Amino acid sequence: MKISLGRQSILLLGVNGLFALAGALSGTFLNVFLWKSRPDYAMLGWFTISQQLAIGLTFWLAGKWVKEHNKMNALRLGTGLSGVFYMLVLWTGARAVDWIWPLGLLLGCALGLFWLAFNVVYFEVTDRDNRDLFNGWVGLLGSMTGIIGPWFSGFIISRMADNTGYRLIFTVSLVIYIIAVVFSFFLKKRKVSGTYRWSEPVRQLSASQSPWRPLAMGLFAQGVREGVFAFLITLLVYLATAQEYKLGQFSLITSAVALVCYWAAGKWFKPNYRSKGMLTGSILLLLVLLPLLWKVNYGTLLFMGIGSAAAMPLYILPMISAGFDMMGTSGENVEKRVELVVLRELCLMTGRLFGLIIFLIAVINAPSQQVLIWLIILLGTFPLIGWIFMRKLLIQTASEDSNAAV
Repeated sequence: MKISLGRQSILLLGVNGLFALAGALSGTFLNVFLWKSRPDYAMLGWFTISQQLAIGLTFWLAGKWVKEHNKMNALRLGTGLSGVFYMLVLWTGARAVDWIWPLGLLLGCALGLFWLAFNVVYFEVTDRDNRDLFNGWVGLLGSMTGIIGPWFSGFIISRMADNTGYRLIFTVSLVIYIIAVVFSFFLKKRKVSGTYRWSEPVRQLSASQSPWRPLAMGLFAQGVREGVFAFLITLLVYLATAQEYKLGQFSLITSAVALVCYWAAGKWFKPNYRSKGMLTGSILLLLVLLPLLWKVNYGTLLFMGIGSAAAMPLYILPMISAGFDMMGTSGENVEKRVELVVLRELCLMTGRLFGLIIFLIAVINAPSQQVLIWLIILLGTFPLIGWIFMRKLLIQTASEDSNAAV
């Protein structure tokens, strides 16, 4: 049977692609922009923490709006607020570092609204058969925007004096967010049903033998790594080269590798490969970090980036697909899909905050580069820890898919 995507799925991919492109253009250099205004690891840590707190709180509070009212408006508002964030960064300029908390909270609210609505709509427009295909396309589009966006931004920024290039790139992102809002109006208004249950995440995790417990631990472990890696790796590349163009080149190369690997994973990765795939990806994500123990330069960072880009689809696709498959295991779970999306994000957020707290403790007294590298190695072990918690669940969901196909 040929697996394909429907028109609404393709439209949702388009909105996601525009959102990802705007983020790739500016997000890659946002922390470098802040660092150049104030070289302070702790400042960047607190900026990221403010975002994560806002994302988690927005998911939980906006869940009621998304479930009982118009989820498409939540998606549009999240996209619009992302544009407002960059408009404020343009307005404040170098003084943005004095407004880390309000700016971080605003960006977190924007991301929370967008991804809550996106994840719920994504669940509604896909099924078990085409979910891996959709995830592969999401990764593919993310990689394509990662190729185009950062390279273009780095090229422009490196050729303009002062912060002129940053202002231009932030303006372009603002325009793309506006286009994404317009594009979203072609998505159908989704049906609403049921009443939002505020305590559902707690109820699911407190239930004995709940399958959400191992998934929650896997998501927590994923969050520990990505909460810090999301900004620290790009900053290390910039510090090693002192060139925005080199950072853009780094993103271009690693995203090109990711593009090929996500395409391959989307085409050939099947549910019965999930456990072995996640284990392989977790081990590779750790191994590619080890050369940094000997030397930190553009070469070793690029080796790590390429290796991580190749291994990430093996690790992340089982995480995503298994979680969303669990939402469709029964009519009751389908009815509670908004609450379960909120549960998923709260687990990720908790992991990210845990990783960021470890980071802040490590950088509190002006850390050496070696301290940062050992921190990266430590956080890099968490995907493997996540697989240990997830392995039985992955095998179980693969078996259910096989039985359903018979």
